[in-house]
Formats: sequence, structure tokens, C-alpha cells
Amino acid sequence: MTILLNTLYITLPQAWLRLDNDTIHVEVERETRLRVPLHHIGSLVCLGNATLSTPLMHRLAEEGIGVVLCDEHGRFKARLEGPVSGNVLLRRAQHNCCEDTAFSLNLARSFIAGKIGNARRVLLRGARESRTEEEGKILSRAAENLAAALRALPGAATLDVLRGVEGEAARCYFAAINLLVRPDRRESFSMDGRSRRPPRDRMNALLSFLYALLMNDCRSAIEAAGLDPQMGYLHALRPGRAALALDLMEEFRPIADRLALTLVNRGQIDAKDFDLREGGAVLLNDKSRKTVLVSYQERKQEELAHPLFEHPMVLGLVPLVQARLLARTVRGEMETYLPFPVR
Repeated sequence: MTILLNTLYITLPQAWLRLDNDTIHVEVERETRLRVPLHHIGSLVCLGNATLSTPLMHRLAEEGIGVVLCDEHGRFKARLEGPVSGNVLLRRAQHNCCEDTAFSLNLARSFIAGKIGNARRVLLRGARESRTEEEGKILSRAAENLAAALRALPGAATLDVLRGVEGEAARCYFAAINLLVRPDRRESFSMDGRSRRPPRDRMNALLSFLYALLMNDCRSAIEAAGLDPQMGYLHALRPGRAALALDLMEEFRPIADRLALTLVNRGQIDAKDFDLREGGAVLLNDKSRKTVLVSYQERKQEELAHPLFEHPMVLGLVPLVQARLLARTVRGEMETYLPFPVR
């Protein structure tokens, strides 16, 4: 049985983390703020200016507990881990498959199909729950456009054509996503397409933060499966870029989108939860980041059905399962990779 261990997020400014026997001891200005047993922790994510003692870093590496360092807005900065694990034969197969154009194209097609299919389900759900007939029709037409994109994927003969189909589907999706926001909140959370580095509106700021959290989970899943996170098939290879983690993340983006919409529509995140920075950047403030982190962790504990397995599992385990299915595909044990369909 696989146990979903918690991710400990440190958001306290000037936090000092040290090892106290088998416990992580968190202090701020010499005041104890938290004690967490090591066996409860699967990973540690520090957002902002946190400091870790050397004995703690050594122990975390020995226990296989990954440490991710991000800035206060969730952007990845560094990762600390122990000796590289994983099957060297699996990684060699992964690298060989990357040189196989047909294999790479088929795998990239699966990643994009998962993303577009799940995005389409978000739109269809919105159409069913729409408050007006007109908005329901707009959302239904957008879902039809995404269905057309899915039908176009088998005919895409190159990665560039495949990326073009995905890009057009993404533009159609984000053009319609404003209609999924409650009418009384649209003025504060409307978005004119996707913007990043930096985000230019509140919804993009919320999505960027959630995508950063999702990316950390997908990279951890890839490494747990013994794969090389930098050797991807859809995203271009660049030094320091976790291309395979980005590949795996694609099918899960609509899950983050739905969580963002839930937080906004329920009023858990409001206009006052964002800071406007010089140059037009919009970023979540400290209080709202904690709200999002708690909701993200709660979402990961929800049970759902996986089409390939008999028993339900929590959402937080699905990236791990998908990474292992990806490893089986690379080894030739599965004919094709099957993305996870969000219901």
C-alpha cells in the first residue's frame, strides 16, 4: 500500500528550521511555531526566506525527503535531495526513446490529449451549471472546439504541428474561462488570456501559484518513478528545465483551474488578497497563499476512481501512479501512455 505523506509548506518569513531528535522544529525569532515528526512528512517546500540547519538537511537527504526552495510567489529556485536513485536501465531506455521521433510524437500526443480532454470536461461542466442559456451555449461551443482539437491530434505529423493544435485549444479554453466565474466576481477576476512571468491579473496570479505547486508534485512523482525529470518528450529540452515533469503536468492543469475557480466563486479568495507591483505584476499576498496551500492540500486528499484500477485513490497519489505508467510505457510494457481523465 502506498501512503500519501504530507507536504510541509513553510511560509513564515525568517523561519528557522532545525532537527530536534526525529522532529522538525520551526522557530521564528526564537519562538517555537511548529513541531512536526519526520515520519509524517513526504516533502518540504519553503516559500520565501527560510533557513535550514545543516543537520536537518543531512537527515532529510538520508530519509529521502525532498526539499524544494521557492521564492515567496511559488517560483522554483532550487531542490535538495540525497543520492540519485532510480533504475539506470530505465533512464537509459528513457533517453533512447527520446531519440525515437515516432515514440516522442506519440507520447507528446497523449500528454496533449489528456490536457485538452480534461479542459473540455471543465467547460462542459460549466455549461451544465451555467446561469444563462446564452453563456451555456458559448461554453458548449468552446467545448466543441476542444473536441475538434482532440480529433486533429492523430493527424499531427510533427511536434510543431502538435504544439500548434495545443496552443489553439488553450487560447479557446482561456477565452471561455471567464464565464465559469460567478457574475458578481467577474470584474475582479476576469482574464484576457494566459499571462505569466509576471501574471497581469488576479486569476492569472492564482493559476500561476497553483501551477507552481502542481509542478513540484509532478517532479517529485517523476523522480519517485526512477525517471529523469529533465528528459521530456513534449517540452523542449533546456539546461535546468524539468521537461518531463512539465509533460506530466499538462493533464493535471485543469484540476488546478477548477480549484482556482472554486476558491474565487466561494469567496475564499477575494480582490484584496492580491498585491499590485511595479510594472503591472499582480501577485498573491502572504495571507492568500496560505489559504490556497490549505485548499490545495485538502483537494489532494479527495478520493476518486482511476480507470485502470479497481479501488479508489486520493488525488494526491494520481501523479505518482501516472509517473509509474509512464515508466512502463518507456520500458515497452505498455503500448501507449494513458492520461488520467478528470471527472
